[in-house]
Amino acid sequence: MKLSVAISALALLAAAPAGIAATVPEGTKLAANQSYTFWLLDAIKSMDPQINTDVEGSDILRNLFEGLYNEGPKGELVPGVATGFDLSDDKTVYTFHLRPEAKWSDGKPVTAQDFVYAWRRLADPKTASEYAWYMELMQVKNAAAITAGEKPVEELGVKAVDDHTLEVTIETPLPYFPQMLVHGSTFPVREDVIAKYGQDWTKPGNLVGNGAYVLSQHLLGERIEMDKAPTYWDAEHTVMTHLTALTINDKNAALTRYLAGELDRVEIPAGQYPRLKKEYPDQAISSPYSCSYTYLVNLSDKGPEALKDVRVRKALSYAINRDVIVDNVLQGGQKPAYNWTHWATAGFKMPDIDYAHWTQKERTEKAKELLAEAGYGPDHPLKLTLNYNTSDDHKKIAIAVQQFWKPLGVALTLNNMEWKVHTDKMQNQDFDLARYAWCGDYNEASTYLDFFTSYSGHNNGKFLNADYDRILKESKTAADPQPLYTEAEQILADQMPLLPIYHYAKVDMVKADIKGLPTENVMQTWYGKDLYRVAK
Repeated sequence: MKLSVAISALALLAAAPAGIAATVPEGTKLAANQSYTFWLLDAIKSMDPQINTDVEGSDILRNLFEGLYNEGPKGELVPGVATGFDLSDDKTVYTFHLRPEAKWSDGKPVTAQDFVYAWRRLADPKTASEYAWYMELMQVKNAAAITAGEKPVEELGVKAVDDHTLEVTIETPLPYFPQMLVHGSTFPVREDVIAKYGQDWTKPGNLVGNGAYVLSQHLLGERIEMDKAPTYWDAEHTVMTHLTALTINDKNAALTRYLAGELDRVEIPAGQYPRLKKEYPDQAISSPYSCSYTYLVNLSDKGPEALKDVRVRKALSYAINRDVIVDNVLQGGQKPAYNWTHWATAGFKMPDIDYAHWTQKERTEKAKELLAEAGYGPDHPLKLTLNYNTSDDHKKIAIAVQQFWKPLGVALTLNNMEWKVHTDKMQNQDFDLARYAWCGDYNEASTYLDFFTSYSGHNNGKFLNADYDRILKESKTAADPQPLYTEAEQILADQMPLLPIYHYAKVDMVKADIKGLPTENVMQTWYGKDLYRVAK
């Protein structure tokens, strides 16, 4: 007997009309121009769904490709290539039903085998994907052994029953498994296209996607152009005909270009939200966004010996005046962070972190005490380097932290570099401290906490803690994992492999005639097919 799961069942999948692209209210007058131009801070490292690791890259991939499910305006799951699934009695076998009308941009049908190929490719050590571990997090059968090179990819728990039926076997029931399927690493790709073009398969003219848009131009570090795909299964309800992404490393320059009419959406630079909200009340927007901003600590053999001492790590964290950063530097609705998981994450219960309740004066005094115990102070300075990627906001925060630490006898050198170099250095443990931010892959605390496990593909600081690993593994089979999540967060607070700074808000300028952006979804996951421009 199998449990049949419709799109509206289990409170996981929202009931959706047949057309789930742009929902335009009756009587709305649409603009003649249905194009949308948005801002990117950095060049996209990869347009390969199984290779990309960047949030901005994910924004592009969601428009060029489509997975089994998408997110609705409030974060609810809505149909993508899948219309629903059956679930076995023991809740370990999912049988997804794929819509026969789903097509690739060259007109060929999207099949279950395309998903099988993509998922095997993700898990395959030969692909060298940083997201290979995601298959393990999803508990897909044999994923851990395959990513470790101990079993062949053919033994991954995913198979095509027929062209429109995909069967996935997971090793233990995972209530939030369907939510994980919105992530770009699970999107299908075409084996024949990759075989034909190799690493060039993501170039314009070569790339074959199954999303609502096709790639028409990509000038690395400058712009990305996407046109509406006539082959998309819901093209009839896709109103926006063209998407443009402009890469602008300077946020202030990006804002200037927005005000000049060149962009429809841009992130507001630090400190400017209050002014812009007064001047443009219908364009300046701030809402919770599931991302956390931190400085990662390099605990690997390549890292500084001083940072191996937990007293030093705690001192550095305590001395950061988060209220000054949030209230004086950022000023956009962000919240001070004393932990890792974003406060708005569904169901998350924050641990009672002691230093979060102290005054900043108490934190700073304790920091001085701990550094002195570790042998550092104004007469014996601790010399460290902070790497951060190009952004005026990152620079402002780094300068503030440099000043917070200076009276303690910490001499911090600031090292700015472009995003690709920055991430390469993190992945090679070539840093002391590194500015980083993590945005949730799905709305559940494990998306943050799995990051610091020893088997994580993103644990660039190489934090290794057996109790932490055990707790996260236990959470996968727990009837209620939330107490374990709270316990894991407490370990991070006690061991301090990161210096948490703030929890994000999405602070943007958006043209008033652009509609359909998901401001009520803490994940802030948007799709061009949901957008439309109204007549002024």
